[in-house]
Amino acid sequence: MLKNKKLIIALSIIPQYFIVKILARFPEFIETNYSNGIYQFTSKLLRYAFGWIPFSVGDILYTIAGIYIIRWFILNRRRIIKDPKGWLIDVFSVVSIGYFAFYIFWGLNYYRLPLHKSLNIENNYSTEELINVTEQLIKKSNTILMDINAIDTLKVEMPYSKSELLDKTGNGYEILADKYPSLAHSPKSTKLSIYSLPLTYMGFSGYLNPFTNEAQIDGLIPLYVYPTTACHEKAHQLGYAAENETNFIGFLATIHNVDIYFKYSGYIFALKHCMNEIYKRDQEVHKLLACEISHGILLNYRESYDFSMSYQNPLEPFFEVFWGNFLKANNQDKGIESYSYVVGLLVNYFKDNPI
Repeated sequence: MLKNKKLIIALSIIPQYFIVKILARFPEFIETNYSNGIYQFTSKLLRYAFGWIPFSVGDILYTIAGIYIIRWFILNRRRIIKDPKGWLIDVFSVVSIGYFAFYIFWGLNYYRLPLHKSLNIENNYSTEELINVTEQLIKKSNTILMDINAIDTLKVEMPYSKSELLDKTGNGYEILADKYPSLAHSPKSTKLSIYSLPLTYMGFSGYLNPFTNEAQIDGLIPLYVYPTTACHEKAHQLGYAAENETNFIGFLATIHNVDIYFKYSGYIFALKHCMNEIYKRDQEVHKLLACEISHGILLNYRESYDFSMSYQNPLEPFFEVFWGNFLKANNQDKGIESYSYVVGLLVNYFKDNPI
């Protein structure tokens, strides 16, 4: 009887896969019934359950699961030859349960309506519009830098601890929700990952645990990028899966924050993405605009670059390929490049909301 149940569970991954692919054809249905329906209930329930705990419950569960899996494979290594059918049924029954849990608790958000449609923001733009917005971002970023340091040759140093920065992220979402009610965020559940070092070596600054709905932040990243990183992961908690969309929402949450350091982090984040896009289109224009950016901002950019370079390793490209293919398999056909597609949302947002 137990073997039959395991077989049914293992084989259920096949219809599950096709159900997900069929649902993916109906983004309006997912938007209404899942992203703004089932997911809103399950995600808040998980955040209420785990958000108050000061450490990452999800990371602990991953650790326990990892140890159990390694132990299981060691104990059952001989079954691969003696009982390959039973061995495969056991493996696929676990994979099937994990697949089901992932898409119920989080994964279907990959197939919801694009953000630019739900927030009525255009997504197409011209190079001229991009340059205009970038010039606005340069002026705004330079001004905020001067307001903080009074000297534009010094980089910005965050005056807050890591926990204080995480606590302050909610303010921007509260203000943002007045304009976009769908971006209201509660309760909070943002943690420093106990796997910060592995995350850094893999090239990730954070992630959302789909099974506990905890926003995990790499505790080693430079402090000035904490606001945009934490707000990015909070956007995932709200049910936005596309990386360009969570980059955009995270940006909005930082510039709407009352704290000037959060505004600085948000504006130079947007500026960096726009400058990267200009470089792809016109390197001469990029060179001219780069000369207008205050030296202090460039030093903060350098801080991030030096940080990432110090943790470069031969395995990082593998993780990038893996993550890129995962994104492509989940409705983000540009893979890891999806992060940079935030520029379209930024340009069109500032067309209607001049800085």
